[in-house]
Amino acid sequence: MSFSIGIDLTPLRTSAQYRRLFIAGFVTSLGSQATYVTMPYQLKQLTHSPLDVGSLGLAELLPLIVFGLYGGVLADRVNRRVLIITLEVLMMMVTAGTLLNALEPHPQAWVLYVAAFIFASFSSLQSPSIAALNQSLVSHEMQKSASALGVTSRTIASIIGPALGGLAAVAVGPAFIYSANLITFSASIFLLWGLAAHVPTVTAHASDRDALREGVRFLRSRADIVGTYIIDFVAMIFAFPVAMLPFVAAHYHETYALSVLYCGLPIGALIATLLSKWTHGVHHYGRAIAASAALWGLGIAVFGFCSPLPIVFGGLVLAGGADAFSALFRITMWNESIPPAIRGRMGGMEMISYTLGPTAGQFRAGVMAAWTSLRFALTVGGLTCTGAVGVVMTALPTLWRFDARTNVDVAAVRAIRMAEHDGVA
Repeated sequence: MSFSIGIDLTPLRTSAQYRRLFIAGFVTSLGSQATYVTMPYQLKQLTHSPLDVGSLGLAELLPLIVFGLYGGVLADRVNRRVLIITLEVLMMMVTAGTLLNALEPHPQAWVLYVAAFIFASFSSLQSPSIAALNQSLVSHEMQKSASALGVTSRTIASIIGPALGGLAAVAVGPAFIYSANLITFSASIFLLWGLAAHVPTVTAHASDRDALREGVRFLRSRADIVGTYIIDFVAMIFAFPVAMLPFVAAHYHETYALSVLYCGLPIGALIATLLSKWTHGVHHYGRAIAASAALWGLGIAVFGFCSPLPIVFGGLVLAGGADAFSALFRITMWNESIPPAIRGRMGGMEMISYTLGPTAGQFRAGVMAAWTSLRFALTVGGLTCTGAVGVVMTALPTLWRFDARTNVDVAAVRAIRMAEHDGVA
């Protein structure tokens, strides 16, 4: 196994449709990441309460569950291009609402909670279709490369967006960030317009309930896939630190502390993805996911326990790199072993697992910090995450044994993709 610096760009070179979706996703993520750090900052300025800021994530819980599941059903039933574009426009309208509120002489905190609820609803409906398209637009052999590209795209946006968002929100105000996000949404919609229509895979006579039940039955047959969801969930609920970053930054005199902290996780993720070529030699995806999640918890524990800003930043960098590797192996495992006909519905399940955890984690951190201390909430949460990962892997041996070279589900999906390619040719 060789450790190479760089990333495989083949999926971007070989598929114009994937390239268009990739760029549109980056543009959307850039604006959304800036808004993502601006809303907690604005809420902190309005309420001065860690519990209120942590509750912002609680407002997103119900739509993530309900609309994530239904979004997965829609991804396999309707034209994914139309659905993605429609929801992109609706999210743009929600952002416009937050802008109007920010321009008021006395912005209302409740507007931010309502906006978070509605935005989460639309995003949950959209995400499964995007996940399914990412699988269908890239060949089976290129799934790991595409996963690394996807993580890299989100990582770069997570560096630039929060850095600019954190600085501009403090220096200029939240309204500036919301205005800029309207521009990024406009650019993304223009790019998405060029995507080709996608034929639904669920038969027209099947009801939404039947389609959802079929997805649940598939999931019950795949304990290894369930394990990836559980590991990501426990990692996020016990060790997701982002909502608490403004309060950690308040302990430092440096005016740039907030921006530095917001950059810690994505910088670590970027370094990891730029070194990701070595992952092509890893085939035991379950073990890689577990090791990455355990390292994430340790990084957050270092971040929460230590005081010097460079060490605190280093803990975030370590955690961010581990999280990037976890995401890379999870996405690759899903795309290589889940049949295309059910990929959208599984995308809904995945979306719940990787968004419900951070959302609940924000609330958990806020409550624990309010009842105990900020240091205790972050440090104990990180250590608990690492321990919980070990428990999950012990309880799910099929995830530990997963080997992409011999796994029957990977072989079946490879055969389906090859048959689809031959049919198109």
